[in-house]
Amino acid sequence: MRWWSVANFLSNAGTWMQLTVQNLLVLEITGSAAATGLSMSVQAAPALFMSLLGGAAVDRWPLKLTAAVSQALLGAVAFTTAVLVALDRLDMTTLMVLAAITGTIATVDGPACALLGNDLVPVQDVPSAIGVGALVHNAGRLAGAALAGVTVGFLGTGAAYAANGLSFLFVTAVIPFLRPAYGAAGRAGTGGSVGAGRRAGAGKPLIPRQRDRRAGLTVREGLLYVARRPRLVALASITGVSSVFGRNYGLTLAVLVTGPLAGGAGAFGTVSTVLAVGGILGAVLGARLRKPSVRTVGALAAAGGLLQVAAGLSPSLAVLLIMVLPMAVVESVSDTAGTAVLQTDPPAHLRGRVLGVWSSIGTVWSLGGPPALGLLMELAGARGALVTGGLLIATTIGAGFLLRTRRTPRPVALPTPGEEVPGREALETAA
Repeated sequence: MRWWSVANFLSNAGTWMQLTVQNLLVLEITGSAAATGLSMSVQAAPALFMSLLGGAAVDRWPLKLTAAVSQALLGAVAFTTAVLVALDRLDMTTLMVLAAITGTIATVDGPACALLGNDLVPVQDVPSAIGVGALVHNAGRLAGAALAGVTVGFLGTGAAYAANGLSFLFVTAVIPFLRPAYGAAGRAGTGGSVGAGRRAGAGKPLIPRQRDRRAGLTVREGLLYVARRPRLVALASITGVSSVFGRNYGLTLAVLVTGPLAGGAGAFGTVSTVLAVGGILGAVLGARLRKPSVRTVGALAAAGGLLQVAAGLSPSLAVLLIMVLPMAVVESVSDTAGTAVLQTDPPAHLRGRVLGVWSSIGTVWSLGGPPALGLLMELAGARGALVTGGLLIATTIGAGFLLRTRRTPRPVALPTPGEEVPGREALETAA
């Protein structure tokens, strides 16, 4: 798990370095901010259409082999881009094609790496492993964004792509040496064995993931499972309302800081740093969750909505910074809890397809959220959008909790033998 975490930190740092440089590269080629947004959408779009197939592929193929091949392919794309940049042969069309290829490979790589990481710890430690993954992701994001400017300044744009390619190759090299933990919800094809676990130490034997031959490993099985699980439907609803009316702080807080609070780019940079620090703290706290539930996710999301309301009403930048930190912490813990529920709820043979379905749902929220929030900001301003969005999040989740509580049947105490119950004789006569 330590090796896997180090590899993922380097990979995340390389990915964020490339994403940061890619936006600058598109601006350099086209001079258009709209083209920059288009390149990001092209890379994200395959998740909307291909994630279902990607999840099915993860359930069908050996997990370690799938993760290693997908990481190697992502590295090959990064190296190809680096060479084209160095030779000054990269145009906008080629960049878009490479972005689409990257997004397509990621539909397989995402669930494969997530499930592989979960197999490295016992089942009861999966929430902690997910929290560590969130911590690694946030730390890699900070490091990658910081290294991007230094790398471009000293070595050029192509060097950032080459560094990302090397980070993918490092992950590929680490994967063959990973072994499932004792007591993990493992699957045939991960490369581990019960004997290896026994030699490693104590614990429960590895529980193999059995493939469901009758289900045929079809995409339909994943869709039906999510649709028939009320807790996953509730989790999707909580995530959706939070994604549309909150979380897009790069947009809402940027307008709030530079507008009503009369700050500049430096002030927004400070706010972004506080958000990142809060995300790291939240990941640490989320790693301590032992039994996360949808109720926990909802309560945290509602609390985040109320904190968003307070942030929207901040009279100064100092007050905003005070509100932003707990807001980021709550959001990060909520994300960690939700991911733990999602990755542990389905049976092992369906987890890849369920993650694929979830990736498609998440892409819908991520693509639809910014335009809806932008329209709300046009109508109500930055403060109004934050306050209205936070209230919608809190009230929607609160209403869902109340509805769920009313629908839950109360347990009825049955009389003990010989106990007198009012109306017993009338009931027996009627019977």
